[in-house]
Amino acid sequence: MPCLACCGAGDRLVEAQHINKSLSALGDVMAALASKDRHIPYRNSKLTQLLQDSLQGQAKVMMFMHVSPEDNMYGESVSTLKFAARVSEITLGQVGGWTALGVFAVKAPADRSPV
Repeated sequence: MPCLACCGAGDRLVEAQHINKSLSALGDVMAALASKDRHIPYRNSKLTQLLQDSLQGQAKVMMFMHVSPEDNMYGESVSTLKFAARVSEITLGQVGGWTALGVFAVKAPADRSPV
């Protein structure tokens, strides 16, 4: 997830805000799918509208998460790992659930408490 603090002002900040909004909407859709809600909020972003057929059908879905080893990106890496943990518990359709290919521990910098 983009870091608003490091992206600066202008176009990069606006882009980061749009990305965060889309990822938040994706998280809402995943949560609605996991709880088997009657209404799935696919229309809340272009991203979820584009992924609707894949997320509601029998397609296999794979997500990649990127974490940074840089100290100044620690908060963003933790946020990304929390999002990954949230979506890894979801089963879509009858194909099966998500499979975690690896679990990585994040070492907190000395001036931060562990997650």
